[in-house]
Amino acid sequence: MIEKHTGEITLAGTKLAHNHVCAFFHSQREEYNVLLPFIKDGIDQGEKAFHIVDPTLQEDHRQHMEDVGLDTYELERKKQLEIRVWEQACLRSKGNFDLNDTLSLIQDVLNSGQSDGFPRTRLVAHMEWACEDRAGVRDLIEYESRLNHVLPQYDDPVICVYDLAKFNAGIVIDILRTHPMVIIGGILQHNPFYVQPEEFLRELEMRRR
Repeated sequence: MIEKHTGEITLAGTKLAHNHVCAFFHSQREEYNVLLPFIKDGIDQGEKAFHIVDPTLQEDHRQHMEDVGLDTYELERKKQLEIRVWEQACLRSKGNFDLNDTLSLIQDVLNSGQSDGFPRTRLVAHMEWACEDRAGVRDLIEYESRLNHVLPQYDDPVICVYDLAKFNAGIVIDILRTHPMVIIGGILQHNPFYVQPEEFLRELEMRRR
């Protein structure tokens, strides 16, 4: 599936076999050590990069990219890079999280990358917006599971980045169960705890009852 356009993708030194990955990190240093080679490799191959970031860390994110030789402003001018803060992405529904709106956003981003002539889009989304006191954020886990209905239609990798210091153990376990591949300790691996969306969504419905 992922090899359709430009060959295999490697992330954390391992071939990416599924295009929905949760990446758990303990620090920014660990995160960027893993993600920057993945981001730069995509740029070097002429692919598009779409990043969703904490608005307070937007310039810091740019600087990390600049440090590995990426001219972020020139890339943005060419539309090869797009950086959006949370209120322009996952919280764009009047500052709240709307599950269906965000699923539509992901599809729009991946479709527009194709229509703009990019062979693939590498999407990296920092997920700490779900720790905000905003309406809808409790739907995070359902969103992650439903994304597994959407992403098989595409060749584009979507990396959901989680700061382990900001999420409790119960949420982390559910996040783990909604991603076919996972990065833990800087290592990418197939996720033995992954649950197919049909089964997981039934479980969520039972919990709500």
